[in-house]
Amino acid sequence: MVNGSTLLPEFDAEVANTRRMFAAIPDEKLDFQPHEKSYTLLKLAAHVANLPSWISLTLATDELDLAAGFDQPDPKNMADIVAIFDGAVAEGRTALEGASADAMTADWTLRTGDEVHFQMPKGVVLRSFVFNHLVHHRAQICVYLRLLDIPVPGMYGPSADETM
Repeated sequence: MVNGSTLLPEFDAEVANTRRMFAAIPDEKLDFQPHEKSYTLLKLAAHVANLPSWISLTLATDELDLAAGFDQPDPKNMADIVAIFDGAVAEGRTALEGASADAMTADWTLRTGDEVHFQMPKGVVLRSFVFNHLVHHRAQICVYLRLLDIPVPGMYGPSADETM
């Protein structure tokens, strides 16, 4: 069986990649919104910064009911976002380090009231709903940066901006 600490190398790599992405975001562009249905860059970066805190949420609970709502951070600038991220990373890392194999196989549910969106083992939730969720939204930040003509940092090797 796999325990939480087996996910630490992947977690640490994604944390480092996210820090590189955050370092590329200038405060003066945080109000950028590419479409009316899209988040502003500030809200998107805040969401990404908060996602590592979902590790402890997942491991400490058996479900999240979106109908009950949940706290979202309210940063004003990139310094605030990085501070939120630092706290979430520390919290998430501690939770992973302490997660037993049994904890990783326990079921976790995402719902809105009576509607169940999914139920799966916590280890799978961490990989798909937390880690992949962070990567997905970080990639959206990459698109925002490209649209703003801001050089995009490489995540899994050099970006086109770093090789030219």
